[in-house]
Amino acid sequence: MKFRPLHDRVLVKRVEQEEKTAGGIIIPDTAQEKPMEGEIVAVGSGARNEDGKVVPLDVKAGDRVLFGKWSGTEVKIDGVELLIMKESDLLGIIESGKKK
Repeated sequence: MKFRPLHDRVLVKRVEQEEKTAGGIIIPDTAQEKPMEGEIVAVGSGARNEDGKVVPLDVKAGDRVLFGKWSGTEVKIDGVELLIMKESDLLGIIESGKKK
C-alpha cells in the first residue's frame, strides 16, 4: 500500500476483538460495537508549531493505540478498511508488558 497521511494525521487499522463474552456467549456481527483499538499503519510528517517548525508525532507505525468510538474517517485502501484521524484524536498508546 502506498499511502502517507499529511501533517498530523495517522492511518489506523482496527484490531478485531473477540466474538465471545467472558461467559462464552457468541455475539453476532450486528450486535458488536466497532473496536476502539487499532494499529498505526502510517503517520504524517508532523504538525507545524507557531514558529513554522515541524513537530514530529508521538506515535509511529506499528504502535497499538486507543481512540474514541466516533473518531476518524473510514476509508478503504487496497480492499482494507482503515481510519484516518488526527493524532489529537488518539487517546493513548498501548504498551506491551515486555521490559527493555
